Amino acid sequence: MEELFVWVTTRGIKPGALADFERAWRPQPFPDGLRRAFAYWSEDGHEITGVSFWDSQEACDAWRASGEEKRRRDAMAPYVVEEREGFYRGGELSIPGH
Repeated sequence: MEELFVWVTTRGIKPGALADFERAWRPQPFPDGLRRAFAYWSEDGHEITGVSFWDSQEACDAWRASGEEKRRRDAMAPYVVEEREGFYRGGELSIPGH
């Protein structure tokens, strides 16, 4: 199984603020070491979960400590009511028959 390095962040978003949050949320430029990223929204638009895959924990930590990430978080802050995050190691599960 290929080992993957994953950062997951779930944020509660203020009602009616999803579009503004989305504009602030996308990193510019995209970080070095980021392989793939996904975003999942709740139907009511009050919660968003981001899942990003990294080359290594060090690459993710470097991004998280960067000035670019601080500016991105500051831009998102007016729209966020809560935030939970974690860094994980793991891999894709095999599903029989697929």
